[in-house]
Amino acid sequence: MNVTRSLAALALGCLLAAAPALAQEAPSPWKRGIEHQRQADLGNGSFLNPVLAGDRPDPSVLKDGDDYYLTLSSFDAYPGLPIWHSRDLVNWQPLGHAIRTNVGSIWAPDIVKHQGRYFIYFPARVGGTEGNLRSNWVVWADDIRGPWSEPVEIGLGKYIDPGHAVGEDGKRYLFLSGGDYVQLADDGLSVVGQPKHVYDGWRYPQSWDVEAYAQEGPKISFRAGWYYMTTAVGGTAGPPTGHMVITARSRSIHGPWENSPHNPITRTVSRAEPWWSRGHATIVEGTDGRDWMVYHGYENGYWTLGRQMLLEPIEWTKDGWFVAKGGDLARPLAKPAGQSQAHGMALSDDFRGDTLGAQWSFFNPAQDEYQRLGFGKDGLTLQGKGRTPRDASPLTAIAGDVAYQFEVEMEIEPGAFGGALLFYSDRLYAGVGSNGEDFILHRYGDERPTRPRPSATGGKLWLRVTNNRHILTVHSSRDGTNWEKYPVQMEVSGYHHNVSGGFLALKPAIYAAGDGKVHFRQFRYRALD
Repeated sequence: MNVTRSLAALALGCLLAAAPALAQEAPSPWKRGIEHQRQADLGNGSFLNPVLAGDRPDPSVLKDGDDYYLTLSSFDAYPGLPIWHSRDLVNWQPLGHAIRTNVGSIWAPDIVKHQGRYFIYFPARVGGTEGNLRSNWVVWADDIRGPWSEPVEIGLGKYIDPGHAVGEDGKRYLFLSGGDYVQLADDGLSVVGQPKHVYDGWRYPQSWDVEAYAQEGPKISFRAGWYYMTTAVGGTAGPPTGHMVITARSRSIHGPWENSPHNPITRTVSRAEPWWSRGHATIVEGTDGRDWMVYHGYENGYWTLGRQMLLEPIEWTKDGWFVAKGGDLARPLAKPAGQSQAHGMALSDDFRGDTLGAQWSFFNPAQDEYQRLGFGKDGLTLQGKGRTPRDASPLTAIAGDVAYQFEVEMEIEPGAFGGALLFYSDRLYAGVGSNGEDFILHRYGDERPTRPRPSATGGKLWLRVTNNRHILTVHSSRDGTNWEKYPVQMEVSGYHHNVSGGFLALKPAIYAAGDGKVHFRQFRYRALD
């Protein structure tokens, strides 16, 4: 008996000794780029998803010669409809935004080129992502870099996720959620007639765990005499196994549409997979005979990062269907052909330009929101708005790493409040603010004290925010050299859509509230291992 106890004690001691090593995070499998941000291109002819990390939902990709252009759902962030450019589908660089005027929360766009002109079709909801007042819109440009037109309303308020197509008759059409479609005017800026139902979708087994049927995101492609309608069903959030990609084909744009015998083309089968809720695909022609699907998914355990952009190879069968060949995307895949370029975008900003950096967007701005901005040798000046982050339209940026840190210098004028946050929505955020003298704790979308008082003197303050795998820590400094840890840490893994709705992501943010101004300088971001 004593020998048994001794062996048990020895085994326990070995386990405890090994525990710190076991608890350490495994080395990152991604290559690191700007600001140590992860990047997909491994530099050896292969890539590891995501190809565009962070909140990049509902990707729509246009092949234009040897170039690829991308836009995404931007929801309540303005400027919105970001435009990205690539020549190999893996390395992407930002070109700007296609919209500044707030027409509501922007969902699932489609970017196309028709007769030399670029168009982006998209739905928008007024009243946030849960609002009931919605419509569909289009913006256009003769150059992909802009300028882009003001948004043109085309109606169809019952529908979301418009997908552009040109039929065998040469006419233009929009395919819509629920299997309907409608003809467009020749200029693409209005509809002709009423929507018609053309496709009933594909039904998955009732035993599968999904959010809802939700037939959406139709994207039309044409190959070898067939039109292919690729859609999403199962709901984009909810259970990790819910979302999926399905496809159907027809000889005519008007149908009938035949479902693929290989449906679902892609689906998360188990919550143990690295990517959850995979769906909402665009089929993209490669430059070397290989074709691809671009779609989105949640990283396992990181709903907070939003839906990230994934790339998967497809293969065409002898009878003219396509199948997915990437598996669960846990391993590196052979890169597409094409010219590589630098990837990503720096989030750091010295605020010395004369315009807002491409990394920044206001949350749900008013039509005159940009008038709050001032630029000069003192950095970015932001006029206060509201009293708390929920009504201050914070400036947000998209982070694509599971661990990162950012810091910012603030000079807070009398009467103003300024701070640094992890911001999900006006209902859910966390961080620390100040009136220049005293601190304000932001947690669960609430404030402590609940009614922060403005300061008559203001003050200067540096804040450093660390998000290390959902553990939020804040440090502050009065001189930028000596730092003090804020006494409250927060766990933020629940700051996501399945808790608060909105289909958004938890983002680094800065805000200015109150009656005075806040001067921001030297915003510095770095991803952590």
